[in-house]
Amino acid sequence: MSNLNDLRSLIRGHVSLAGDDGFDQARRPWNLAVEQPVRAVVEAAGADDVAALVRYARDAGLTVSAQPSGHGATGDVDGVILLRTGRLDEVRVDPGARTARVGAGVAWGQVQSVAGPHGLTGLPGSSPVVSVAGYTLGGGLSWFGRSYGWAADSVTAFEVVDADGVRARVTADSDADLFWALRGGGGDFALVTAIEFDLHPAPALYGGRLLWPADRAAEVLEAYRAITTTAPDELTVWFDLLQFPGSAPLVAVDVTHLGDAAEGRALLRPLDRIGGLISDSRAAMPVAELGAITAEPTTPGPGMSRGELLTGLDDLAAKTLLSAPIDPLLSVQVRHLGGALARPSESPHGPLTEPYALYLFGVPSTPDVAAAIRTRQRELVRSLAPAVSGRKPYTYLNPAETVAVAFTPAVLTRLREIKRRRDPRNVLRGNFPVGA
Repeated sequence: MSNLNDLRSLIRGHVSLAGDDGFDQARRPWNLAVEQPVRAVVEAAGADDVAALVRYARDAGLTVSAQPSGHGATGDVDGVILLRTGRLDEVRVDPGARTARVGAGVAWGQVQSVAGPHGLTGLPGSSPVVSVAGYTLGGGLSWFGRSYGWAADSVTAFEVVDADGVRARVTADSDADLFWALRGGGGDFALVTAIEFDLHPAPALYGGRLLWPADRAAEVLEAYRAITTTAPDELTVWFDLLQFPGSAPLVAVDVTHLGDAAEGRALLRPLDRIGGLISDSRAAMPVAELGAITAEPTTPGPGMSRGELLTGLDDLAAKTLLSAPIDPLLSVQVRHLGGALARPSESPHGPLTEPYALYLFGVPSTPDVAAAIRTRQRELVRSLAPAVSGRKPYTYLNPAETVAVAFTPAVLTRLREIKRRRDPRNVLRGNFPVGA
């Protein structure tokens, strides 16, 4: 097998091999609890570098896995060439057409900063540093999904490099199967170098976080259930149980409303009746500041997550959520879904009919803590079993899971057939391969 030194002569960007200075830093994923035993890391200077790398890997019998930012890494990359696309950083917004074109290395915060001044928004999640490409290839659950559906539903074209190293522009008309697979089926089918997608109106945005001591959790959850029962699609509300190290437990509600502040506040009136409020950051805000609501870390760190979809949040489920401290978890979050997410979708995920998503997160500071986190996650999910649907979004998968829990059997069969036809030699590998 090649020692990969000849890659340096083919790539205009940077090639890092084991033993090189900076190799360990280059192969590091976003989640520092995940180890990536890759053979090389290629930082592409452009789409031509991506094509050259794929042709090299195909001829050498090697595999390429793209990670724009390292989010979603599983560690299942032994011997793989890791592709970094941070230098593919084009951001182009057409306000009149309400469209955007972005390179594969662009993060959502960059898109929002350019689109926001025009009264437009993409469909980002809670973090501004997650890449548009990786997030969208997994479907993309947005703050604004209740209004506009999966982020992948807004894609109009992909610029890709296929498993033979050939560049192409993929649309619903030019290549219906590949276009469908890329809109939520993961990164197993082609390497995306740019994405074109529709933007959506956001003339006004109201959002922020309310925070109480944990002894108010029952009142907060009751208000949350009432609000989400009648919430219009423009309103998205998340419930959070929080346990930060060295601090007393807390309960929070995170919110966005695609509309004016007065209307948003009126919709959230049940929360104003709860005493003991510690802080309230709700205000009219630019779409570029979405990341400030949950203030997730913007630098890599270790984490262990588990996500589930809930068929409801009845009295039994609510009681179960509050029945015991969440420690050693850092957070237990319930996100309200529904709205446009539950409507027909021409994507592998299809409609997301479950009304709530559950996300459990902890920081594995030691092996013992990691084991305790895993146990607590398992206990919570087991206790909520009557409301757990068993399926979950692609972007909620953790390293111990496979795409079999993200897609229906029929969809998985179709994805696997597309993979077999487009990449029979397995030159390309997503974070969660569709398998055979």
